Amino acid sequence: MILMRVRILGYIWPNQQPCLPSALSDATPEITLSARNLMRRFGNRQVIHDVSLELRRGEVLGLLGHNGAGKSTTMQMLTGCLLPDSGTIEICGIDLLRRPLLAKARIGYLPESPPLYRELSVHDYLSFAARLHGMKSAAVADAVAQTMRRCGLEPMGKKTIATLSKGYQQRVGIAQAIIHAPDVIVLDEPTVGLDPAQIRDIRKLIRELGDRSSVILSTHQLNEVGSVCDRVQIMRDGKLIYGDTTAALANFGGEPDQLEENFIRITEPHT
Repeated sequence: MILMRVRILGYIWPNQQPCLPSALSDATPEITLSARNLMRRFGNRQVIHDVSLELRRGEVLGLLGHNGAGKSTTMQMLTGCLLPDSGTIEICGIDLLRRPLLAKARIGYLPESPPLYRELSVHDYLSFAARLHGMKSAAVADAVAQTMRRCGLEPMGKKTIATLSKGYQQRVGIAQAIIHAPDVIVLDEPTVGLDPAQIRDIRKLIRELGDRSSVILSTHQLNEVGSVCDRVQIMRDGKLIYGDTTAALANFGGEPDQLEENFIRITEPHT
């Protein structure tokens, strides 16, 4: 069970320690993530077709598309949890496929189903996540305290994760993704199950994360995209079919502030 969870988080294998980078600095490349010509098959069915994208330092990118468009599969490849059949991925100039430990140390990932140990307390789980990411013991306590504060988890520190509401469990999932101050943060549906007040707080946090790191955000909430994303990439049937600024999508076709309508127009199958 433990080995399976370690693989899900995808950062450290037994008896191996990556060279963990410090927080984002002036030495970090402007392009924090670069993916080229990614392709993926499941059996005889090709589900991802020649996907290429870039993420810049200090940017929030919205990855959009209907269910089954290929967003989660693409995110799993970008984080090293799923190998592409072909293509390349670099994280801060580090080849993810050739040097996975070093590249993954710079990634924070919240999958659609958060990888939580529900029998642990919030504090103990985040301490474990920090160590899993390769943090030195002396830095763990401060990292846990700061991350709990940023994610609104301070009152929940001693509570068992299984006893928390779905919204607070989602916050714990976000906390484990950012506890090591990664350069690239990948969030798959981060506000699922949250109430309106929690959604507001998490959107504010995502925007703050985009100031310090680079963020890829997958969501079905178009108002969320408008409030936190600088750019958008839209997928359909495993292909990228549109990419531009959020403002350009909102004004696509000449009508201002039509984000949802334009998204539907672009993603509708053409007959």
